[in-house]
Amino acid sequence: MTLDRAREIIAEQVAFGGGYNRNAVRLLLGEIQREHGQTATDDLIREFALESCFGLRPGMDFSRVGR
Repeated sequence: MTLDRAREIIAEQVAFGGGYNRNAVRLLLGEIQREHGQTATDDLIREFALESCFGLRPGMDFSRVGR
């Protein structure tokens, strides 16, 4: 998945909010972390303020989410 596509999906999930959307973002971050690395994942977390929205912090390991 490209980072641009990930941004589109995360923006939609943040707009809806809620527990199911948090899980969707976690799955997406897991894929991004596996394909693009921790730095890309942390950048997305900061860009969309996912810590305040969903409690997802930079440095968290999402590589095993969804596996």
